[in-house]
Formats: sequence, C-alpha cells, structure tokens
Amino acid sequence: MLEIALSHEDVWPQHDWEALAARAATAALSRTPHAELATGPATVEISIRLATDAEVQVLNAQYRHKDKPTNVLSFPMVQPDLLDTIAQNSDDGEVLLGDIVLAYETCAREAAEKDVTVDAHATHLIVHGTLHLLGYDHMDDDEAGAMEAIEIAALSALGIADPYLIAED
Repeated sequence: MLEIALSHEDVWPQHDWEALAARAATAALSRTPHAELATGPATVEISIRLATDAEVQVLNAQYRHKDKPTNVLSFPMVQPDLLDTIAQNSDDGEVLLGDIVLAYETCAREAAEKDVTVDAHATHLIVHGTLHLLGYDHMDDDEAGAMEAIEIAALSALGIADPYLIAED
C-alpha cells in the first residue's frame, strides 16, 4: 500500500495535492516492475515536499553542488537492487521509498512556458521523481528514452498529454 506524506509552503495554490501526489506516484509505480509497491501488503511511503525555489536551491547546492533552483529533486532511500525485497525485509512492514521536493516558482514558470496547468506539470514532476526513487535515470539516451516512455504512459493514464511533444506553431 502506498502512503504519501505531503507538506507544502503557502506559495502553492489551494489544491488537493495529497490526492494528486498519490495518483501520480501510483501511476508511475504501476508501470514499472515494482508495481506491487503501490498495492502490496507492505506500506510504502513517499515523502513529498512542495517547496519554494529558495528551499530547493539550498538543497540543490548542498546535494548536487548546483547553486540554483531546479524543478524537482529526488532522494531515494532504497538501493534499486534491493527494491524487490524491501517488503520482506522490513521489520514493521513499512518502507520509506524516499523524498521528492518540487520548487513552486520553477514549476509555475515551466507550466506557463508549456501552456499547461501547474497541477498537470506538478503531476509530471511527481511521476518523474517517483521513477528516480526507483533507480530510473536519464543520463544517456537509452535510459532517458525508457524513463520518458514510462512517464508518458503514466501521464496518459491520468489524462495528461505527452509532455515531451514539441508543439508546432
């Protein structure tokens, strides 16, 4: 069973962010070999922080040595090669999969640039962040293609268009 622990800054507009985050993370998980993490007997928790650009800039500088805000940061708590066994090895049946942090001002700016709503773009970023918690990455073209395909499928299931399509004028 998937649980979302959500906290947010007041700059984020009123919305049912916890429900949005749960749908996004479930959609991402269900399209991977680790789909059982969303529905299995163990409780799998993802902590999601809806932060400001300033907060994300501090984290990005501290953990990635990039002194600027970014749209989403992910902090996995489980090594990818241990994902298949985490439910069996948990003492109390609960596992913290990791933390995802989104930066509001960057998210809002990117949403406007893409001509999508903030909640649609935040959904994409939570799907993306969830995949990072599972060990997916986009460091080379093959990895990026695999990750993007899962993102596109997850977002499509949520009624959100392919964020990687380039709009033609």
